[in-house]
Amino acid sequence: MLGDPAQTLRERGIQVTAQRIAVFRAVSGTPHVTADVIAGAVRAEIGAISLQSVYDALNVLVTANLIRRIQPAGSPARYEDRVGDNHHHLICRICGRVVDVDCAVGRAPCLRAKHDNGYEIDEAEVCYWGRCPDCLKKSKTSLPPKGGSHGISKGSATRSRQRTKRSKRHA
Repeated sequence: MLGDPAQTLRERGIQVTAQRIAVFRAVSGTPHVTADVIAGAVRAEIGAISLQSVYDALNVLVTANLIRRIQPAGSPARYEDRVGDNHHHLICRICGRVVDVDCAVGRAPCLRAKHDNGYEIDEAEVCYWGRCPDCLKKSKTSLPPKGGSHGISKGSATRSRQRTKRSKRHA
């Protein structure tokens, strides 16, 4: 968001309210946030606001193309103020962190369908999934020692041996 948020809303013909300005600021201040996080930031700025009012403000801002709504599979919707360009997202499978990544092609749509079935395709939404540097680092430092349990906890390995002993006795 550049400049004065109230002026930006007026330029788009949107009624200026404290709630809309606070929601707009919250999204601009922290990209890829959920409505719950936005509601917390707005409450810290202006006091009481219902989650429904946050969703209503988000919908107005998305419709006006002032913010973008993304919804990675298995995740709640997230909002960002980076609009008007063709970028994609990297999503960590472990912690859910989302970061922007520029499109390799640059213009939309960056993917072409083999058959468009009569549609006029103007966008391709791409999400790259993997592990972020922090989670990758944590996973490398928490590997079991060589010859270790290979992902089986000590307790489950013990229970497995106990079941094996019992089943041999009853055989």
